[in-house]
Amino acid sequence: MLANRKNIFFVGIGGIGMSALARYFNSEGYFVCGYDRTSSPITDQLIQEGIEVFFEDNLSSIDNEFVQNPDQCFIVYTPAIPKSSYLMNYFLKNDYAMHKRAEILGEVTKNTINLSVAGTHGKTTTSSIVASIFQQSSLSFSAFLGGISANLNSNYFKQDKGGSHFSITEADEFDRSFLHLKPTYSVITSTDADHLDIYGSKEDLEDSYVEFSNLISEDNHIFYAKNKVKNIRGISYSATNQEAMFYAEVHSQDSKGTHFDIRNHSGDLFINNLFVSLPGIHNLENAVGAALMCRKAGASEQAIRIGLKEFKGIKRRFQYVIERDDFLYIDDYAHHPNELKAIISSVRDLYPNRKITAIFQPHLYTRTQDFMADFAQELSDVDGLILLPIYPARELPIDGVTSDALLQKINHPDAICMSKSEVVENLKQRELDILLTLGAGDIDQLVKPIYEFYG
Repeated sequence: MLANRKNIFFVGIGGIGMSALARYFNSEGYFVCGYDRTSSPITDQLIQEGIEVFFEDNLSSIDNEFVQNPDQCFIVYTPAIPKSSYLMNYFLKNDYAMHKRAEILGEVTKNTINLSVAGTHGKTTTSSIVASIFQQSSLSFSAFLGGISANLNSNYFKQDKGGSHFSITEADEFDRSFLHLKPTYSVITSTDADHLDIYGSKEDLEDSYVEFSNLISEDNHIFYAKNKVKNIRGISYSATNQEAMFYAEVHSQDSKGTHFDIRNHSGDLFINNLFVSLPGIHNLENAVGAALMCRKAGASEQAIRIGLKEFKGIKRRFQYVIERDDFLYIDDYAHHPNELKAIISSVRDLYPNRKITAIFQPHLYTRTQDFMADFAQELSDVDGLILLPIYPARELPIDGVTSDALLQKINHPDAICMSKSEVVENLKQRELDILLTLGAGDIDQLVKPIYEFYG
């Protein structure tokens, strides 16, 4: 697929998965450039690393190498690119080699020992913990992550210590992309209903995870979260359920993380004296799954201990932006009802009797439509709520599916809808205790102005 083609153009290069691949090919000596609709911290970083990025959907600013030599190029794109894109239509009409991001990720990792993390929630945290553990090991690896790891300061990292080469990837269920991978080991964190615009039903989504798990030949190379994953063979794990084949025994936990051991279903000690530097039971469960897979793949217990302890988190995953005695501000990527439940309940557990104000930006019209009642239930559990308009991403509006419609279903006296531009001024009128910004769209653009006002 990649033979004799050294020029790579990414349509949607600012995406988190796309940018990791762009960094990989740039480090391998390919001529890499790409287009994205708007600039962002990721595109700024790519430009600093020597990758050309364009923000106009036309040919005028694209390097002539791509226009004049299509047989020397291949195009990488994501399903999120609209069909109306001029560049996509130009490449299609002129017979460029076109490949989805997932195909290319499968191609560049097919000859490695692949550790792949799947699941509708927890993929990025779990895969980043795996990378942190491997950093402390004597193993060679490349990591392609769905978030910016604080340890790596990137979503792509390579460590070369000789010997067999491992790869760490996120197995994305959207558009059944994960079926392009060739996993050797896998953690499956959850199979909750999501992307029903693609799958049609929860059962179809679960079937796709079974199909993914069948790509792995050895049963004991598959680790799945008990009670959150259905119909998957392999080894079960849990943060709390002692009926799982492996589970955590918690010694203490606070806002800095959790001290724990991993035991098997008979109660026997498997790995002791562990500390994961992330709060929340959901993050403890991610750590257990990551530790089990890493140990099976050959990482030492010491690498696991240090990797968990030294893990610094990921941008927008339970990220403490401001941490003072009188005010906490936490930013999180939560965009599914179960993710909202996890973050809100974790904050409640850590800070009982404190007032939580949340700003939530729904992501996708279809997801909001499919889970409106569930969103309403979880958002009713905060003390104050600001709803932003739905972030459309790749979608067109759906009649009747709005944040105002969601607001009508929320049982809360202090809930309001407003535009993103109004938020900071509104916050200035409130007495805040704990503030959460939640969502997978562009709500992260609020982090800096909120920090500047309260920091």
